[in-house]
Amino acid sequence: MAQNLNTDTALHLWQSVLVNTVRDDRPDLSMRQMALLLTVYTTPTPHTVRGLAKTLNISKPAVTRALDRLCGIDLARRKRDDADRRNVLIQRTVKGSVYLTELGELIMSKARSLPAPQPAIQMPGLEPETEAETQSEDRVLEVSTP
Repeated sequence: MAQNLNTDTALHLWQSVLVNTVRDDRPDLSMRQMALLLTVYTTPTPHTVRGLAKTLNISKPAVTRALDRLCGIDLARRKRDDADRRNVLIQRTVKGSVYLTELGELIMSKARSLPAPQPAIQMPGLEPETEAETQSEDRVLEVSTP
């Protein structure tokens, strides 16, 4: 079943998921760490620091810091490339797979329990200044839920 989300509803979904993740025993990841983790798990392998930095458009030291944390809590693993010992490959772990599976299930659960999208509330004094801003308020995001 597809559900249309307006901006407010989409943000409510994101907030609801985040509140759940900080209340339970899941590791508390930064947005950069989460983006890197999702990239490692949802894009074809192999992954290197250089490749991840290019994909995410961030510096190699930023990738290294995020990987330090992810590897420290066993959500990802570094392994020396046997074909070229100069390269370090970033690999998935069972714990990382379980973490993302549970997160995906949480997102789907929260999405199913969302109320029907409501029209955006216009705050006094914050009227859109241009037609483009008015049109951007009417955008919706379509999300498929099983």
